[in-house]
Amino acid sequence: MTLRQVIEQEIRERGPIPFSRYMELCLYHPEHGYYSRHAEQFGKAGDFYTSSDVHAVFGRLLARQFEEIWRALGSPERIEVLELGPGRGLFAQDVLDWSENKFPGFFHALHYSLAENSSALRSRLEAILSKHLGSGKASLTPLSTTPSVRGNNILELGATLGDRFGKGTTSVVPIWPTLDRASAPGVRLEPAIIFANEFFDALPVEVLSPQGALRLSVEKGRFIETWAAPSSEELDFLDGYSVHPERDERIEVPLMAHQSMAQIASGIPRGILIAIDYGYTRQEQLAGRHRGTLTAFRQHSVSANPYEAPGEQDITAHVNFTALAAAAEQNGMNVHPLLTQSQFLMGVGEANQFADAFEECRLPQERAKVALQLKHLVTPAGMGENFHVLLAAKGVDAEDLAGLSGLSFANKS
Repeated sequence: MTLRQVIEQEIRERGPIPFSRYMELCLYHPEHGYYSRHAEQFGKAGDFYTSSDVHAVFGRLLARQFEEIWRALGSPERIEVLELGPGRGLFAQDVLDWSENKFPGFFHALHYSLAENSSALRSRLEAILSKHLGSGKASLTPLSTTPSVRGNNILELGATLGDRFGKGTTSVVPIWPTLDRASAPGVRLEPAIIFANEFFDALPVEVLSPQGALRLSVEKGRFIETWAAPSSEELDFLDGYSVHPERDERIEVPLMAHQSMAQIASGIPRGILIAIDYGYTRQEQLAGRHRGTLTAFRQHSVSANPYEAPGEQDITAHVNFTALAAAAEQNGMNVHPLLTQSQFLMGVGEANQFADAFEECRLPQERAKVALQLKHLVTPAGMGENFHVLLAAKGVDAEDLAGLSGLSFANKS
């Protein structure tokens, strides 16, 4: 059975489905979902690539920042870096290898957890990170599934984070994807650094227009868009964090991303979260920008139709950073003003003039190539201004937080 047939069968059995359910099946169906089928869609030869695909310096700079955070937290004997959606594991490999080489004290205290549910990607992670997984320095988090009222697999991120860090949570919002304990029962891994690079943009969204909330049905073998009355939760989200769609306009409502951030923030007693993604603020939406950002990608090309190849193309929506920041603050985290990736990486790399990037270069042409890769990461013409960094902390002294190098470049400007 193809994924299209799976979706059509669910619609026949349950009636029109929300767009978020369609997006969830397209991306995360355990057999036919885009992230479940294979790992070849990652990287420059695939459908998309992330900062870690550009050059190892991205992971090296973050390793430097993680080590600095560890010292700001008092150099604890144990600290966990928890990466959400690690993809092929290139970033984790770069962080672990560079930390082992350059920051032995931090590396000794570090445990690196990778939260990934795709069996294909887990196999890739096991191959790439075999050294660190074998030594126990890194681990893949066991994934747990819970049936939802829609009959699909969901996650209970808040409860499992609460278990992991020794703080129970009572109000659990079912969200996707899943995360569970990476350590033995009773082991408290705190403080923590939660790292999410292009994680929130891949969480399913609702879509609203003046006609209502988008639903999908099937007619003569084709997906047909219909509309239903929006929920009070969807309308409240628009009132608080977004804008209401105008005529002939569609607006995404990223409820799952908002709930995910709330559960992450509530489940961590002490630590720092760094989320890097492309996105917007409510003020930008009010100014007329980022109003309708749902996009499908296939082989580095934008597809105009998210329905034409279920499971064979990536579907994303820009991140609503206003909503993410509010969810973190409402659950006890202090949120730093939003940074661009350029500001953040320039701050981390400025102290040693990005020596992390050029250390292995022996020839002038090698330095020239690395300089171009670095430029792509930090300049407005590349990824530097398109991606933003949300940094939130809990249980961290304000002065220690303000002293992080990743914040220094923005503070001077």
